[in-house]
Amino acid sequence: MANRHRGEIEACLNGKTWKLCLTLGALAELEDAFGCEDMLALAERFEKGRLSANDAVRIIGAGLRGAGYDVSDDDVRKMRSDSGVLEFIDVVARLLSATFGSPEKQDDAAREEARNPAPFPGMTS
Repeated sequence: MANRHRGEIEACLNGKTWKLCLTLGALAELEDAFGCEDMLALAERFEKGRLSANDAVRIIGAGLRGAGYDVSDDDVRKMRSDSGVLEFIDVVARLLSATFGSPEKQDDAAREEARNPAPFPGMTS
């Protein structure tokens, strides 16, 4: 299970559930790939909200490698999703949010989850 506090997310790609995490090494990889001098420049680039398919491949690939998988960007290019391109866009958005999201927003989400916990399996809310 992914730990959001550690910047991890889960995604279903190629019919398999994967964990993704943009570790410091993965962020350094993305700085090089996008020609950014530092993490702030990288975050600012992502804040613009305009990402190409190649950007998504690099981000997803870095997230998979950050989580410990031996996956190349070419492997990511060949991946499929039941939801099509929307799933890949969602994976990138969730991964960037888990990595660069403001602590206040993450704290708000944690407080909301504590107020409204998911019911136990088999129980209705």
